[in-house]
Amino acid sequence: MFTWGPITEPGASVMGVVNVTPDSFSDGGRWAATDPAIEHARGLLAAGARVLDVGGESTRPGADPVGADEEIRRVVPVIEALAGEALVSVDTSKAAVAAAAIDAGARIVNDVSAGRHDPDMLGTVADAGVGFVGMHMQGEPRTMQRDPRYGDVVAEVTAHLASRLDAATAAGIRRDAVMLDPGIGFGKTVAHNLALLAALDHIVDALGVPVLVGASRKSFLGALQGTGDDLDAREDGTTATTVWAVEHGAAMVRVHDVAAAHRAISIIERLDAVAA
Repeated sequence: MFTWGPITEPGASVMGVVNVTPDSFSDGGRWAATDPAIEHARGLLAAGARVLDVGGESTRPGADPVGADEEIRRVVPVIEALAGEALVSVDTSKAAVAAAAIDAGARIVNDVSAGRHDPDMLGTVADAGVGFVGMHMQGEPRTMQRDPRYGDVVAEVTAHLASRLDAATAAGIRRDAVMLDPGIGFGKTVAHNLALLAALDHIVDALGVPVLVGASRKSFLGALQGTGDDLDAREDGTTATTVWAVEHGAAMVRVHDVAAAHRAISIIERLDAVAA
């Protein structure tokens, strides 16, 4: 049975993003074909990724949905090639895709809907005994950034994640197999994202399970830095949020540039060791 303990302790781990999609916001489909995606994933593994997160459907704002069969066609060959070399997660909100990925060797399901979009998802994960990452998202990818609103974003996101943790364990997923994600950039304004990051230690304490932060290359970083759509320019902001997340309790960060994140975390760990 899967448990997060050995993967996230001590310190934080790095999840590397492997987008097997033609329309990803972060890489423009550079790894959409199977062989380039596998090669890219192996590079992330060599750079220090502890988990390779393979996705076949873009969840960028405004993204069009992809059918389960097409999503399976994209991700399964990549997962099959990597499963013997790395700990692989599948980034999907469809139970059928999760099941096919698990059969191919995936040991984690990373669901941006936290099991809300497919009523069979939580049962599929529970039956397989794999890990589960449940994320908060207001709305769905096509509409989530149109006008996101909250009364108290920290309280509402934390409460939602706690409810999804309860739903996961009620479905039979072990508590120590669950990781939760506040969903930076998913139905949030710049102010919402900053509030969640600022309160990360509170969110971690309130949830009582490992927390994942995925701020890598998100548009709010371009807005904060004044660099707009220049993705390369967002790497400085990504490293800053990586350091912040690790220092405020994140068990894992999901990033595109694994080498930079791994270097930053290694320095934090050295400093913490000296300060201890």
